[in-house]
Amino acid sequence: MVYIILNQATKSFRSGGIRVIARAYSTTHDADLVVIGSGPGGYVAAIKAAQLGLKTVSVEKDPTLGGTCLNVGCIPSKALLHNSHLYHMAKHDFKNRGIEVGAVNFNFEKMMEYKRNAVKALTGGIGMLFQKNKVKLVRGVGTIINPKKVEVAGEKGKEVINTKNILIATGSEVTPFPGVTFDQTQIVDSSGALSLPKVPKKMLVIGAGVIGLELGSVYQRLGAEVLAIEYIDTIGGAGIDGEVAKTLHKILAKQGMKFKLSTKVTGVKKEGNNIKVEVEPSKGGTKETIDCDVVLISIGRRPYTKDLGLANVGIALDDRGRVPVNNKFATTVPGIYAIGDCIHGPMLAHKAEDEGIVCVECITGMNSHFNYDAIPSVIYTTPEVGWVGKSEEDLKKEGKAYKVGKFPFLANSRAKTNGEPDGFVKVLSDKATDVILGTHIIGPGGGELINEAVLAQEYGAAAEDVARVCHAHPTCAEALREANMAAYCGKPINF
Repeated sequence: MVYIILNQATKSFRSGGIRVIARAYSTTHDADLVVIGSGPGGYVAAIKAAQLGLKTVSVEKDPTLGGTCLNVGCIPSKALLHNSHLYHMAKHDFKNRGIEVGAVNFNFEKMMEYKRNAVKALTGGIGMLFQKNKVKLVRGVGTIINPKKVEVAGEKGKEVINTKNILIATGSEVTPFPGVTFDQTQIVDSSGALSLPKVPKKMLVIGAGVIGLELGSVYQRLGAEVLAIEYIDTIGGAGIDGEVAKTLHKILAKQGMKFKLSTKVTGVKKEGNNIKVEVEPSKGGTKETIDCDVVLISIGRRPYTKDLGLANVGIALDDRGRVPVNNKFATTVPGIYAIGDCIHGPMLAHKAEDEGIVCVECITGMNSHFNYDAIPSVIYTTPEVGWVGKSEEDLKKEGKAYKVGKFPFLANSRAKTNGEPDGFVKVLSDKATDVILGTHIIGPGGGELINEAVLAQEYGAAAEDVARVCHAHPTCAEALREANMAAYCGKPINF
């Protein structure tokens, strides 16, 4: 605020003049709910709260809204994945389809500009949604002072928000690699990989999980030699079905991506413009050094709770740095809640969004719940991988009796017509009741098709239920129906 101060010691005052001095004073807001963080979970929760009649304040420390997902995660990576796929098709596949073009090249800066514009449009859209729903945005670092007060330190100084409830939605950050410093030019995390100035000649990816496979695919399509190092003996990260992982490995290897599984990285050193990565077998063995231009470290993410002030209210993190909550997302302190990457469960944007909605509904007295058994996961490679529910490995570990129904896209008329025959749909159902326990898809549009399986599982459907639903022909979704038919009665129709 700007205050007019009369300075009695100045000549200007004695002559009738005044001075105008700008000073930073604290501003006070009152709210029913303060949401700290505006990522997918936080901004959705804030909008839902406002729609339910709560006076809502969103606190965000970064210059743009949307968190990791919109700024340096899901959205920019999908822009690069889609456009690099189109380029790869134009260069290697169009002629097989009777499409004749001249020399095919790509403009990397233009590709990055397209990505930036997509991010800008979506992050700006959140601001408009805040205005439309009357969510108050306060910029700065939010710290919990007590269960009824949040202090925000920003460019305008200190702002204090008195509130009835607090929702922590601070998300996650990249897990650091011991002894390695990111320079975001040659030694990069996922954010740096999304903003490289040029396509590297040789990229080494540490971690063959979702992020490593997706970003590795982008640069492999654009001409980089990509080698992925993975500590365990399979790719795809947590939750992926073993058979699907092996199939994905074979397909990506055929596309040109290379892998070293059961291998650990013991050192990363920068020597001039060259990066030397020291590796050895996970269980011990001969060491070797691999040279590359860029190394992408994608070994996972960890909850972000810095400067949150949890100690001020006595909230203790668990052994993995997460905020403990109950099934209503309430912490151990009444009136303080938490959702998203900073609590238990998979670190997925859509999981955080649903938690935000359920949490706010519970705050307002609604009897809402969230089903963790029906959260889809997707890897946006080509082909896409999507899954929900239990894998075969999960069911074997639990000693659960189950049935398997599979159907290959090679036998699906739409996939075959489109020249996308790789992969299959795999359905796991209870042997006694036929209730669907898990669905796993690797193939064209797997990230879209999995949502039908999620809906079926959310409603407790049996494999027979999906098998008896009429599906449009010709569509790739018919493969899902056929796999459910195979699980239900042992035989599909078209294979």
